[in-house]
Amino acid sequence: MQFYTHTFPSGAKLTGYLRDETVEMPAYNTRPAVLILPGGGYERCSARESDPVAVQFLQAGYQVFTLLYTVSPAPLHWQPLIDAAGAILHLRRNAAKLRVDPFKIAICGFSAGGHLAGATAILWDAEPVRQALGVSGEEARPDAVILGYPVVSSGDFAHRGSFDRLAGDDNALRAALSLETHVQDDLPPFFIWHTVDDATVPVQNSLLLAQALTAHHVPYALHLFPHGIHGSSICTRDVNTYNPHASAWVDLCTDWLAEIFRYSLR
Repeated sequence: MQFYTHTFPSGAKLTGYLRDETVEMPAYNTRPAVLILPGGGYERCSARESDPVAVQFLQAGYQVFTLLYTVSPAPLHWQPLIDAAGAILHLRRNAAKLRVDPFKIAICGFSAGGHLAGATAILWDAEPVRQALGVSGEEARPDAVILGYPVVSSGDFAHRGSFDRLAGDDNALRAALSLETHVQDDLPPFFIWHTVDDATVPVQNSLLLAQALTAHHVPYALHLFPHGIHGSSICTRDVNTYNPHASAWVDLCTDWLAEIFRYSLR
């Protein structure tokens, strides 16, 4: 395995976990990629939702990257989304060097990182992002989206802390970043999972998003598990959130992504 690091002008840090190039498996020297965005309420980037998740996708055969995006000073406005979209753009423009298939880049986010991952797919054409990155097409948009217990709505079921950090008292910006109201046709496919008794980010966030995706005929998989604390990550003892039922999301997700990308090493 090789490691790759890149720091963006904002200070956001991209770390790559790259499978070794081999002569035994030449067809797999270039692989699909997964970009992971940890949660943390836009106050921090959780370690529990970073490396442990990366290992799961690395094991499944992907080139994997984590992004420690901007979390200060608040209000953050569009900067985290510029970081995330910029990371997708960086992977595409450096695909040959990183041995990444530029047409098979998934983004995976948890909690506030799930909001950010969803935003890269839904708000990819927002003018502040386009201006900051100097892009006019879909070059900074992911090809698949994976969301774990995501923050979605700034409405009745909002995780208020996340939107306070993003938008402060700017109600127009809160509305602009409420994902379920900006879903459009022809988005990439989504994989969403949540626990029904999540006491921090209500499950209605995922349900509202699924409803909007349905209305716009966007393909998605939605998995709801009855129990589990917020921030469960991969739901194992390693991350101190042991939940063998909910841990099934990892296999469900890698099977789903293999089908989306028509890719598997199994």
